[in-house]
Amino acid sequence: MWDSEKVRGVIYRGGTSRAVYLLENDLPREAHIRDQVILSIYGSPDARQINGLGGADSLTSKVAIIGPSEREDADVDYTFGQVSITKAFIDYKGNCGNISSGVGPFAVDEGLVKAVEPITYVRIFNTNTKKIIIAEVPVRHGKALSRGDYAINGVPGTGSKIILNFLDSGGAVTGKLLPTGNLKDQIWLADGTQLTISLVDAANPAVFVKAADLGLTGTELPDVVNSNPFLLNRIEEIRGTAAEMLGLAAKQEATDKCPAVPKIVFVTPPTDYKTSDGRLVGKESIDLVARTMSMQKMHKAFAITGGICTATAAKLEGTIVSEVISSEVSQGSTVRLGHPSGTLDFDITFRKSEDGSAKLEKAAVNRTARRIMEGYIYVPREIYWPS
Repeated sequence: MWDSEKVRGVIYRGGTSRAVYLLENDLPREAHIRDQVILSIYGSPDARQINGLGGADSLTSKVAIIGPSEREDADVDYTFGQVSITKAFIDYKGNCGNISSGVGPFAVDEGLVKAVEPITYVRIFNTNTKKIIIAEVPVRHGKALSRGDYAINGVPGTGSKIILNFLDSGGAVTGKLLPTGNLKDQIWLADGTQLTISLVDAANPAVFVKAADLGLTGTELPDVVNSNPFLLNRIEEIRGTAAEMLGLAAKQEATDKCPAVPKIVFVTPPTDYKTSDGRLVGKESIDLVARTMSMQKMHKAFAITGGICTATAAKLEGTIVSEVISSEVSQGSTVRLGHPSGTLDFDITFRKSEDGSAKLEKAAVNRTARRIMEGYIYVPREIYWPS
Protein backbone atom coordinates (compact mmCIF):
# COMPACT_ATOMS: atom_id res chain seq x y z
CA MET A 1 0.00 0.00 0.00
CA TRP A 2 1.55 3.26 -1.16
CA ASP A 3 0.27 5.30 1.80
CA SER A 4 1.34 2.85 4.53
CA GLU A 5 4.45 1.24 5.98
CA LYS A 6 4.51 -2.44 6.98
CA VAL A 7 5.70 -3.50 10.43
CA ARG A 8 6.03 -7.22 11.15
CA GLY A 9 4.41 -8.34 14.40
CA VAL A 10 3.51 -11.50 16.28
CA ILE A 11 0.50 -11.75 18.55
CA TYR A 12 1.08 -13.89 21.64
CA ARG A 13 -1.13 -14.80 24.52
CA GLY A 14 1.27 -14.64 27.45
CA GLY A 15 -0.21 -15.96 30.70
CA THR A 16 -3.53 -14.18 31.19
CA SER A 17 -2.65 -11.25 28.93
CA ARG A 18 -2.08 -10.67 25.23
CA ALA A 19 0.35 -8.46 23.33
CA VAL A 20 1.87 -7.69 19.98
CA TYR A 21 5.53 -8.73 20.05
CA LEU A 22 7.76 -6.56 17.86
CA LEU A 23 11.41 -6.83 16.88
CA GLU A 24 13.33 -3.79 18.03
CA ASN A 25 15.09 -3.42 14.68
CA ASP A 26 11.74 -3.24 12.86
CA LEU A 27 10.78 -0.05 14.70
CA PRO A 28 11.98 3.54 14.27
CA ARG A 29 14.94 4.41 16.50
CA GLU A 30 13.48 7.75 17.58
CA ALA A 31 11.47 7.04 20.73
CA HIS A 32 8.65 9.50 19.98
CA ILE A 33 8.13 8.14 16.45
CA ARG A 34 8.33 4.55 17.72
CA ASP A 35 5.58 5.31 20.25
CA GLN A 36 3.36 6.88 17.59
CA VAL A 37 3.80 3.73 15.48
CA ILE A 38 2.85 1.52 18.44
CA LEU A 39 -0.18 3.67 19.28
CA SER A 40 -1.29 3.33 15.66
CA ILE A 41 -0.83 -0.46 15.81
CA TYR A 42 -3.18 -0.58 18.80
CA GLY A 43 -5.68 2.00 17.59
CA SER A 44 -5.06 4.29 20.56
CA PRO A 45 -6.37 6.64 21.73
CA ASP A 46 -9.89 5.30 21.30
CA ALA A 47 -12.13 3.63 23.88
CA ARG A 48 -12.86 0.77 21.44
CA GLN A 49 -9.42 0.69 19.78
CA ILE A 50 -11.49 -0.10 16.72
CA ASN A 51 -8.81 1.04 14.26
CA GLY A 52 -6.06 -1.24 15.58
CA LEU A 53 -5.19 -4.49 17.33
CA GLY A 54 -5.99 -3.45 20.89
CA GLY A 55 -8.92 -5.22 22.50
CA ALA A 56 -10.31 -2.27 24.51
CA ASP A 57 -9.03 -3.99 27.66
CA SER A 58 -5.88 -3.23 29.65
CA LEU A 59 -4.96 -6.95 29.55
CA THR A 60 -4.83 -6.91 25.74
CA SER A 61 -3.36 -3.43 25.25
CA LYS A 62 0.25 -4.38 25.91
CA VAL A 63 3.38 -4.40 23.76
CA ALA A 64 6.66 -6.31 23.91
CA ILE A 65 9.73 -4.98 22.07
CA ILE A 66 12.51 -7.55 21.74
CA GLY A 67 16.00 -7.66 20.25
CA PRO A 68 19.41 -9.29 20.67
CA SER A 69 21.24 -8.26 23.83
CA GLU A 70 24.81 -7.00 24.03
CA ARG A 71 25.01 -8.02 27.70
CA GLU A 72 27.11 -11.05 28.61
CA ASP A 73 24.44 -12.28 31.03
CA ALA A 74 21.49 -12.03 28.61
CA ASP A 75 20.41 -13.40 25.24
CA VAL A 76 17.71 -10.84 24.48
CA ASP A 77 16.62 -7.40 25.63
CA TYR A 78 12.91 -7.01 26.30
CA THR A 79 10.99 -3.78 26.82
CA PHE A 80 7.40 -3.89 28.04
CA GLY A 81 4.88 -1.15 27.35
CA GLN A 82 1.37 -0.70 28.74
CA VAL A 83 -0.46 1.02 25.89
CA SER A 84 -3.13 3.42 27.10
CA ILE A 85 -6.51 2.87 25.53
CA THR A 86 -7.92 6.38 25.81
CA LYS A 87 -4.73 8.47 25.84
CA ALA A 88 -1.77 8.85 23.49
CA PHE A 89 0.57 7.38 26.09
CA ILE A 90 2.64 4.24 26.68
CA ASP A 91 3.76 3.46 30.23
CA TYR A 92 7.26 1.94 30.32
CA LYS A 93 7.85 2.32 34.05
CA GLY A 94 7.36 -1.35 34.99
CA ASN A 95 7.34 -4.87 33.62
CA CYS A 96 4.52 -7.37 33.01
CA GLY A 97 5.14 -10.94 34.15
CA ASN A 98 2.43 -12.42 31.96
CA ILE A 99 3.82 -10.83 28.82
CA SER A 100 7.31 -11.92 29.97
CA SER A 101 6.16 -15.52 29.53
CA GLY A 102 5.93 -15.06 25.75
CA VAL A 103 9.41 -13.58 25.37
CA GLY A 104 11.25 -16.90 25.63
CA PRO A 105 9.12 -18.68 23.01
CA PHE A 106 9.34 -15.62 20.74
CA ALA A 107 13.14 -15.58 21.05
CA VAL A 108 13.32 -19.29 20.18
CA ASP A 109 10.98 -19.10 17.20
CA GLU A 110 12.60 -15.94 15.83
CA GLY A 111 16.06 -17.51 16.01
CA LEU A 112 17.36 -15.03 18.60
CA VAL A 113 18.61 -17.97 20.69
CA LYS A 114 19.71 -21.45 19.71
CA ALA A 115 16.92 -23.98 20.25
CA VAL A 116 17.95 -26.80 22.57
CA GLU A 117 15.69 -29.77 23.30
CA PRO A 118 13.88 -30.50 25.53
CA ILE A 119 14.34 -27.19 27.40
CA THR A 120 15.89 -23.97 26.10
CA TYR A 121 16.99 -21.53 28.76
CA VAL A 122 16.45 -17.97 27.54
CA ARG A 123 18.18 -15.22 29.51
CA ILE A 124 16.03 -12.10 29.24
CA PHE A 125 17.13 -8.61 30.25
CA ASN A 126 14.07 -6.52 31.05
CA THR A 127 14.99 -2.94 30.21
CA ASN A 128 12.14 -1.51 32.30
CA THR A 129 13.41 -2.91 35.61
CA LYS A 130 17.05 -3.61 34.62
CA LYS A 131 16.61 -7.17 35.89
CA ILE A 132 17.28 -10.65 34.46
CA ILE A 133 14.54 -13.22 33.89
CA ILE A 134 15.45 -16.79 32.95
CA ALA A 135 12.70 -18.53 31.01
CA GLU A 136 12.66 -22.33 30.74
CA VAL A 137 10.99 -22.96 27.38
CA PRO A 138 9.95 -26.46 26.23
CA VAL A 139 11.22 -27.04 22.69
CA ARG A 140 10.67 -29.69 20.03
CA HIS A 141 12.01 -29.81 16.47
CA GLY A 142 13.66 -26.43 16.91
CA LYS A 143 10.48 -24.56 17.88
CA ALA A 144 8.86 -23.59 21.17
CA LEU A 145 6.04 -25.90 22.22
CA SER A 146 2.68 -24.28 22.87
CA ARG A 147 0.65 -27.44 23.46
CA GLY A 148 0.89 -29.30 26.74
CA ASP A 149 -1.01 -30.42 29.81
CA TYR A 150 -0.35 -27.47 32.12
CA ALA A 151 -3.33 -25.27 33.03
CA ILE A 152 -3.40 -21.77 34.47
CA ASN A 153 -6.49 -20.12 35.91
CA GLY A 154 -7.97 -17.46 33.65
CA VAL A 155 -7.01 -19.22 30.39
CA PRO A 156 -9.16 -21.92 28.73
CA GLY A 157 -7.54 -25.30 28.11
CA THR A 158 -3.93 -26.27 28.71
CA GLY A 159 -0.50 -25.44 27.33
CA SER A 160 3.18 -26.16 27.63
CA LYS A 161 4.58 -25.13 31.03
CA ILE A 162 7.05 -22.25 30.95
CA ILE A 163 8.98 -21.58 34.15
CA LEU A 164 9.94 -17.96 34.74
CA ASN A 165 12.74 -17.23 37.19
CA PHE A 166 12.94 -13.55 38.15
CA LEU A 167 16.46 -13.07 39.51
CA ASP A 168 17.42 -10.49 42.12
CA SER A 169 14.14 -8.72 41.53
CA GLY A 170 14.10 -6.64 44.70
CA GLY A 171 14.16 -2.90 44.04
CA ALA A 172 13.17 -3.38 40.41
CA VAL A 173 12.03 0.22 39.90
CA THR A 174 13.07 2.14 43.03
CA GLY A 175 16.32 0.33 43.80
CA LYS A 176 15.12 -0.83 47.22
CA LEU A 177 13.05 -3.80 48.34
CA LEU A 178 11.50 -1.51 50.97
CA PRO A 179 11.48 1.86 49.20
CA THR A 180 10.67 3.91 52.32
CA GLY A 181 12.79 1.75 54.61
CA ASN A 182 9.64 0.79 56.51
CA LEU A 183 7.57 -2.37 56.65
CA LYS A 184 4.49 -0.18 57.17
CA ASP A 185 3.67 3.46 56.58
CA GLN A 186 0.80 5.73 57.54
CA ILE A 187 -1.00 7.85 54.96
CA TRP A 188 -3.90 10.29 55.12
CA LEU A 189 -6.56 10.61 52.44
CA ALA A 190 -8.24 13.84 51.41
CA ASP A 191 -11.24 13.17 53.65
CA GLY A 192 -8.96 12.77 56.69
CA THR A 193 -9.01 8.97 56.75
CA GLN A 194 -5.78 7.45 58.07
CA LEU A 195 -4.62 4.19 56.47
CA THR A 196 -1.79 1.78 57.19
CA ILE A 197 -0.05 0.60 54.02
CA SER A 198 3.04 -1.35 53.03
CA LEU A 199 5.27 -0.35 50.11
CA VAL A 200 7.36 -3.14 48.59
CA ASP A 201 9.32 -3.21 45.32
CA ALA A 202 9.88 -6.71 43.93
CA ALA A 203 9.58 -7.25 40.15
CA ASN A 204 7.36 -4.13 40.27
CA PRO A 205 6.57 -1.76 43.14
CA ALA A 206 3.24 -2.21 44.88
CA VAL A 207 1.25 -0.58 47.64
CA PHE A 208 -0.63 -2.97 49.92
CA VAL A 209 -3.69 -2.26 52.00
CA LYS A 210 -6.05 -4.54 53.91
CA ALA A 211 -9.33 -5.10 52.08
CA ALA A 212 -11.25 -4.42 55.28
CA ASP A 213 -9.78 -0.91 55.40
CA LEU A 214 -11.52 -0.24 52.10
CA GLY A 215 -14.81 -1.58 53.42
CA LEU A 216 -14.41 -4.78 51.41
CA THR A 217 -14.43 -8.49 52.24
CA GLY A 218 -11.53 -9.04 49.83
CA THR A 219 -13.42 -11.67 47.81
CA GLU A 220 -15.21 -9.18 45.55
CA LEU A 221 -15.15 -9.85 41.81
CA PRO A 222 -14.20 -7.22 39.22
CA ASP A 223 -17.72 -6.09 38.33
CA VAL A 224 -18.46 -5.18 41.95
CA VAL A 225 -15.43 -2.92 42.29
CA ASN A 226 -15.46 -1.55 38.74
CA SER A 227 -19.08 -0.38 39.09
CA ASN A 228 -18.36 1.68 42.22
CA PRO A 229 -16.96 5.10 41.22
CA PHE A 230 -16.39 6.20 44.83
CA LEU A 231 -14.36 3.08 45.57
CA LEU A 232 -12.35 3.37 42.33
CA ASN A 233 -11.46 6.98 43.15
CA ARG A 234 -10.44 6.02 46.67
CA ILE A 235 -8.24 3.16 45.44
CA GLU A 236 -6.60 5.47 42.88
CA GLU A 237 -6.04 8.12 45.55
CA ILE A 238 -4.13 5.55 47.62
CA ARG A 239 -2.14 4.47 44.56
CA GLY A 240 -1.39 8.10 43.68
CA THR A 241 -0.17 8.77 47.21
CA ALA A 242 2.12 5.76 46.94
CA ALA A 243 3.42 6.93 43.55
CA GLU A 244 4.41 10.24 45.14
CA MET A 245 6.09 8.47 48.07
CA LEU A 246 8.07 6.39 45.56
CA GLY A 247 9.11 9.47 43.59
CA LEU A 248 7.37 8.29 40.41
CA ALA A 249 4.90 11.15 40.03
CA ALA A 250 3.03 13.78 41.99
CA LYS A 251 -0.09 12.37 43.61
CA GLN A 252 -2.42 14.33 41.31
CA GLU A 253 -0.49 13.28 38.18
CA ALA A 254 -0.09 9.55 38.88
CA THR A 255 -3.07 8.48 36.76
CA ASP A 256 -1.65 10.26 33.71
CA LYS A 257 2.11 9.80 34.19
CA CYS A 258 2.37 6.31 35.71
CA PRO A 259 -1.02 4.59 35.44
CA ALA A 260 0.43 1.06 35.59
CA VAL A 261 2.85 1.35 38.54
CA PRO A 262 2.90 1.15 41.42
CA LYS A 263 0.43 -1.69 41.51
CA ILE A 264 -2.17 -1.52 44.27
CA VAL A 265 -3.12 -4.75 46.01
CA PHE A 266 -5.71 -5.30 48.73
CA VAL A 267 -5.40 -8.47 50.79
CA THR A 268 -7.38 -10.53 53.26
CA PRO A 269 -6.79 -13.85 55.12
CA PRO A 270 -7.59 -17.10 53.31
CA THR A 271 -11.33 -17.68 53.00
CA ASP A 272 -13.68 -19.63 50.76
CA TYR A 273 -14.85 -17.69 47.70
CA LYS A 274 -16.18 -18.18 44.19
CA THR A 275 -14.26 -17.23 41.06
CA SER A 276 -15.65 -15.21 38.17
CA ASP A 277 -16.74 -18.44 36.45
CA GLY A 278 -18.43 -19.80 39.58
CA ARG A 279 -15.80 -22.26 40.81
CA LEU A 280 -15.24 -22.59 44.55
CA VAL A 281 -11.76 -21.84 45.89
CA GLY A 282 -11.38 -23.41 49.32
CA LYS A 283 -9.48 -21.53 52.01
CA GLU A 284 -7.32 -24.60 52.61
CA SER A 285 -5.91 -24.32 49.07
CA ILE A 286 -4.59 -20.76 49.42
CA ASP A 287 -2.48 -18.69 51.81
CA LEU A 288 -4.22 -15.37 51.22
CA VAL A 289 -6.85 -13.72 49.03
CA ALA A 290 -5.68 -10.75 46.97
CA ARG A 291 -7.09 -8.37 44.41
CA THR A 292 -5.15 -5.95 42.22
CA MET A 293 -5.93 -3.20 39.76
CA SER A 294 -4.93 -2.87 36.10
CA MET A 295 -5.09 0.64 34.67
CA GLN A 296 -7.64 1.80 37.25
CA LYS A 297 -9.91 -1.26 36.91
CA MET A 298 -9.79 -4.50 38.88
CA HIS A 299 -7.62 -7.13 37.18
CA LYS A 300 -9.66 -10.11 35.98
CA ALA A 301 -6.93 -12.42 37.29
CA PHE A 302 -3.66 -11.13 38.78
CA ALA A 303 -0.56 -9.42 37.44
CA ILE A 304 2.43 -11.78 37.69
CA THR A 305 4.86 -9.06 38.77
CA GLY A 306 2.25 -7.88 41.25
CA GLY A 307 1.95 -11.47 42.46
CA ILE A 308 5.72 -11.73 42.93
CA CYS A 309 5.64 -8.53 44.95
CA THR A 310 2.69 -9.80 47.00
CA ALA A 311 4.36 -13.15 47.71
CA THR A 312 7.57 -11.37 48.65
CA ALA A 313 5.70 -9.03 50.98
CA ALA A 314 4.06 -12.07 52.57
CA LYS A 315 7.53 -13.32 53.52
CA LEU A 316 8.60 -10.01 55.07
CA GLU A 317 7.43 -10.17 58.66
CA GLY A 318 5.77 -6.93 59.69
CA THR A 319 4.15 -5.97 56.37
CA ILE A 320 0.42 -5.68 55.80
CA VAL A 321 0.55 -8.88 53.74
CA SER A 322 2.44 -10.93 56.34
CA GLU A 323 -0.33 -10.16 58.85
CA VAL A 324 -3.00 -11.97 56.83
CA ILE A 325 -1.12 -15.26 56.35
CA SER A 326 -0.44 -18.03 58.86
CA SER A 327 2.92 -18.49 60.59
CA GLU A 328 3.34 -21.83 58.80
CA VAL A 329 3.31 -20.08 55.42
CA SER A 330 6.02 -17.65 56.45
CA GLN A 331 8.41 -20.54 57.11
CA GLY A 332 8.26 -22.11 53.63
CA SER A 333 9.15 -20.76 50.20
CA THR A 334 5.78 -21.18 48.46
CA VAL A 335 2.97 -18.64 48.59
CA ARG A 336 -0.46 -19.58 47.21
CA LEU A 337 -2.51 -16.57 46.18
CA GLY A 338 -6.26 -16.56 45.49
CA HIS A 339 -7.49 -14.13 42.80
CA PRO A 340 -10.72 -13.57 40.82
CA SER A 341 -9.95 -16.30 38.26
CA GLY A 342 -8.42 -18.89 40.58
CA THR A 343 -5.03 -19.35 42.20
CA LEU A 344 -1.35 -18.58 41.60
CA ASP A 345 1.66 -20.22 43.24
CA PHE A 346 4.99 -18.44 43.71
CA ASP A 347 8.29 -19.78 44.96
CA ILE A 348 10.22 -17.07 46.81
CA THR A 349 13.87 -17.45 47.81
CA PHE A 350 15.76 -15.00 50.02
CA ARG A 351 19.43 -14.79 50.91
CA LYS A 352 21.19 -12.68 53.49
CA SER A 353 23.13 -9.73 52.14
CA GLU A 354 26.45 -8.57 53.55
CA ASP A 355 24.74 -6.26 56.02
CA GLY A 356 22.54 -9.09 57.29
CA SER A 357 19.33 -7.87 55.67
CA ALA A 358 17.10 -10.11 53.55
CA LYS A 359 17.68 -9.94 49.80
CA LEU A 360 15.30 -11.40 47.27
CA GLU A 361 17.35 -13.95 45.33
CA LYS A 362 14.74 -15.53 43.06
CA ALA A 363 11.01 -15.55 42.45
CA ALA A 364 9.66 -18.36 40.27
CA VAL A 365 6.24 -18.82 38.68
CA ASN A 366 4.79 -21.14 36.03
CA ARG A 367 2.98 -19.80 32.98
CA THR A 368 1.90 -20.82 29.48
CA ALA A 369 2.03 -18.87 26.22
CA ARG A 370 0.68 -19.33 22.70
CA ARG A 371 1.70 -17.84 19.39
CA ILE A 372 -1.63 -16.81 17.87
CA MET A 373 -0.65 -15.17 14.59
CA GLU A 374 2.12 -13.37 12.77
CA GLY A 375 2.08 -10.98 9.87
CA TYR A 376 2.36 -7.37 8.82
CA ILE A 377 0.66 -4.43 10.46
CA TYR A 378 -0.01 -1.39 8.30
CA VAL A 379 0.93 1.97 9.78
CA PRO A 380 0.06 5.25 8.01
CA ARG A 381 3.16 6.55 6.24
CA GLU A 382 2.89 10.02 7.78
CA ILE A 383 3.26 8.45 11.26
CA TYR A 384 6.28 6.39 10.31
CA TRP A 385 7.92 9.19 8.33
CA PRO A 386 6.70 12.49 9.79
CA SER A 387 7.60 15.55 7.73
